[in-house]
Amino acid sequence: MNKRMTLKAVAAAAVFALAGLGGLAQAQQTIKIANIVELSGAGATSGTNFKNGVELAVKDINAAGGILGKKIETSTADTQSNPGVAKGLTQKAVDEDVFAIFGPVFSGSIMVSMAESRRAEIPNFTGGEAASITTQGNPYIFRTAFGQAQSFPKIGRYISDVAKVKSLAVIYVNNDFGKGGLDNIKKALANTGTKIVSEISTESGQVDFSAAVLKAKQSGADALFSYSNEEESARILRELKKQGWNKPVIGETTLTGQKVIELAGDAANGAVGHVGLTVDAPNPEVLKFKARFYQEYKYISDHNGIKGYSGMYMLKAAIEKVGKFDRKAVAQALHGLVISTKKYPGVLMDVAIDQNGDLDRESFLVEVKNGKQEVTTVLPPVNPALFASAAPAPAAAATAKPVKK
Repeated sequence: MNKRMTLKAVAAAAVFALAGLGGLAQAQQTIKIANIVELSGAGATSGTNFKNGVELAVKDINAAGGILGKKIETSTADTQSNPGVAKGLTQKAVDEDVFAIFGPVFSGSIMVSMAESRRAEIPNFTGGEAASITTQGNPYIFRTAFGQAQSFPKIGRYISDVAKVKSLAVIYVNNDFGKGGLDNIKKALANTGTKIVSEISTESGQVDFSAAVLKAKQSGADALFSYSNEEESARILRELKKQGWNKPVIGETTLTGQKVIELAGDAANGAVGHVGLTVDAPNPEVLKFKARFYQEYKYISDHNGIKGYSGMYMLKAAIEKVGKFDRKAVAQALHGLVISTKKYPGVLMDVAIDQNGDLDRESFLVEVKNGKQEVTTVLPPVNPALFASAAPAPAAAATAKPVKK
């Protein structure tokens, strides 16, 4: 009896061992990606859209056969819009030996958490826009959107040369993102005819903007530059309408995004912004993404969804260029890589990645009209020559192109 029990135990152990080997073999056939994003707190809108964009790209890539024959497996964790939590979650992802990390989106969180992915030599893709993110000499950090150093010269030229604003009030959020924006708009306007007459600090998650708007009105400025997170931007626009502001309201992506328009209602009408990404771009691949995202999630994506979706295709392009799953080699390949929509439609727009992990590609001036974001001008990349081989290459135009209605 004892002998038979022993034989049964040995057989059972062998079965479990084989099952374990099968599980290991299965794990080795997948690429593990961690989504570390803001699903609650002040960054919930940004993080949720970014996550959904990543997961939609993963679904599409897996349906097409994966990357080098391997399927992608994702895990998602909520930073709660807290930099300390983001750092801890990144450490956990490192322990789980993921191939790449997507997020956080908030600049303050990625500034803290990216030290962990750097130590582990894991490529880390972020939607954060603070200029300081890519000035730390971190070879493993990559943006999926413009940084402030790339976008603010464009909006600065619009303010000074097109809108011809003489005096400007600035409302900004008092965090890494907002303070970086304030610094960069000051630099962009330093040698122009536009003078900043008021700098008005606000807080992340702030609800009441009556005092901030009153300060802007009392400054006597010709126009307002508003730079805050999506929910706060909507509240600022509503307060501006409430107090009868009738001068130009100008901003960046977070002023004129889809979620802001939905929250602000008709108070968003007339707002003008420079956006690196918009689902309303006159671009066939972007418009396909807009429809695909709506089909999947039953709402219209904002720019953060595009960041997540196109970022996954940036990773795919780099892995396929290297030809193997080597994190360090993939990070090196991303620097200086030019990706065309001809070969990778999922990247949505021809894009070049520089040695700091910053992007160059087309961007857009938009105005909110009748509750919708309308593209008024397509702006060329900073260095169009990089895209000469990316045919067909709409980015190769060297001048701004007004959009015909």
